[in-house]
Amino acid sequence: MRIAVFSTKAYDRRSFEEANERHGHDLTFLEARLQANTAALAAGHEGVCAFVNDNVDAEVVDLLAEQGVELLALRSAGFNHVDVDRAAERGITVVRVPAYSPYAVAEHTVGLMLAVDRRIHRAYNRVREGNFSLEGLLGFDLRSKRVGIIGTGKIGQITARILRGFGCSLRAYDPYPNDEVRDYGVRYVDLDTMFAECDVITLHCPLTPDTHHIINAESIAKMKDGVMIVNTSRGALVDTVAAIEGLKSGKIGNLALDVYEEEGDLFFEDLSDKVITDDVFSRLLTFPNVLITAHQAFFTQEALSNIAETTLSNIAAYTRGDRSGNELTPKNIRPNRGNDDGEDE
Repeated sequence: MRIAVFSTKAYDRRSFEEANERHGHDLTFLEARLQANTAALAAGHEGVCAFVNDNVDAEVVDLLAEQGVELLALRSAGFNHVDVDRAAERGITVVRVPAYSPYAVAEHTVGLMLAVDRRIHRAYNRVREGNFSLEGLLGFDLRSKRVGIIGTGKIGQITARILRGFGCSLRAYDPYPNDEVRDYGVRYVDLDTMFAECDVITLHCPLTPDTHHIINAESIAKMKDGVMIVNTSRGALVDTVAAIEGLKSGKIGNLALDVYEEEGDLFFEDLSDKVITDDVFSRLLTFPNVLITAHQAFFTQEALSNIAETTLSNIAAYTRGDRSGNELTPKNIRPNRGNDDGEDE
């Protein structure tokens, strides 16, 4: 099958070429993001492979369908950037990678917690400049702290297991509680209880209309003073303007983000010689208690290998006329499901 692979970086190409030795698909690697003004690049291909910051809205789906595209293979678990209903109407099959390395995201989540709490990012820069002062680097022990986990799919579960090893007191919110998570000593609570009780809140839920800006001015006001918020799922779970106000007031004591709601024009690109025109993002960078990584939580050797293999296996199943089990249809999407969005993905 001829596949146009959009938003390709060198590491994507390496992992896909290695995995494709076992599949033999005809892959065209494109650096461009998939959107309305680049959809024409898919001409002559039966399938398209898209990443998380590609835009596959109704307009793009129509453009792809008009060019004869039959298959949309997502190399992610999240699908909030895809109009699945429109794809079904136009006869385009959509497949995804539901699980590639939940350990990668969970481990990065805890790494962010430790780094922003102990100001490791600031300490690193200070020492390189010959500044060995400890002023401004005071952190706290994670042991015995109450940590709230929003979303207890695979990533949330693994995060809970890791934090249990730190001796944290764990709370969770999920519309679909998981008995296995309870076995880790996690207590399910409602969101208001979590906001009121927890010292740390970490997000591991999908982006849906119900979870959009689940962290907002109202929810932040209910939180403990000095709360730490960590987001490695989807950027729009956090109202960034409200988070900035929370940082300014001291309500938010630490903020660690691997995702940002307007990241599409920033992340995965080298903009070091350009002026960042996103004033909201630039404001975030001014806070000493904010740590941002550029959507790299998933980025491990194991994850890239699994993404490529599962994506190409999905394509192979389609060409055989089989179901891989990773198909997305309007009927099997459950918007309120509490699984990880994220790179569990």
